[in-house]
Amino acid sequence: MPDAWPSAVGVSLEGREPLASVPALASAAEAGGAGTLWVASHLFLRDPVTMAQVALAATTQLRVALMAMSPYAMHPVHIAMAAAALDELHPGRVVLCLGTGAPADRDAAGIAAPHPLATLREAVLVCRGLLAGDKVRLDGKAFRLGGHRALAAGPARVPVVIAASRPGMLRLAGEVADGVLLSGGSSRPYVRRCLDIVGEAAAGRPVARLGLVYAAHVPPGADRHAALAPVRRRLAFVLRGAHHAENLAAAGTVLDQARLYALTQAGDWDAAMALLDDDAVAHHAAAGSPEELAAALAEYRAAGLDEVVLANLADAEAIAATLRAAGGAT
Repeated sequence: MPDAWPSAVGVSLEGREPLASVPALASAAEAGGAGTLWVASHLFLRDPVTMAQVALAATTQLRVALMAMSPYAMHPVHIAMAAAALDELHPGRVVLCLGTGAPADRDAAGIAAPHPLATLREAVLVCRGLLAGDKVRLDGKAFRLGGHRALAAGPARVPVVIAASRPGMLRLAGEVADGVLLSGGSSRPYVRRCLDIVGEAAAGRPVARLGLVYAAHVPPGADRHAALAPVRRRLAFVLRGAHHAENLAAAGTVLDQARLYALTQAGDWDAAMALLDDDAVAHHAAAGSPEELAAALAEYRAAGLDEVVLANLADAEAIAATLRAAGGAT
């Protein structure tokens, strides 16, 4: 990985997008100045490796990140194989992000997730070693490799990033990964706290600081409430989690998480979204007029992010418009 992360802004896809739409989405991201397209790996949605190949084939410079491949759902040898195969076709344009996966998705698929820190540590070691062209020998808690074979497609220049939000995983990213990806909904003060943990664990070793940021552009004359509704809904889902209590406190956001959780579980999204006032949206997203959007992105970068990954953009037009509006901060 280069000493400096090569782009300041990225765009993410969720895996809900039809494959036929991916070329236009990737092209809009590249044309708008995004350096990385982050393709989410969610069970039961579209396969991220296929989406990544479609995006890479439709663009010329855009890097594509597999985000976040779970070693519980796919063996790290197979994850490294997929990343190396993409890099063979598109050298230097592939990023690999590892994570434990969404608990609800794992539960729906009947996948247990024991020993997350040990499992992710070993997965990084396996993937990095294989991508470097090594024959990896490991006798770990989660994985055992005998060191007999290397990847047919290696070596590959693929940075390995860890998706993290809690202290233990943040420290792990600082210790062993090429980068850390912070979850969406993080406030700027919380981003700073998380990156302090990463930096302390890295002890001077270069680690890219990356973060998902839910975004929405409100053009002049548009209905602001309607334009911010997608971000408000996403924040209602994300911030209901008890582990976001520190994030909320860091931003000074007062939110009844228990009620928010109950409302979203019941499917009462209007009531849930009503709990998130404009200040909450401003604290935990980058949304609003071009000036507000650019200012928020500048604040996220001032908090320490090397790349701000714009998330929750519905289509190519939204990607293009949001990147244009964010131009003052990119």
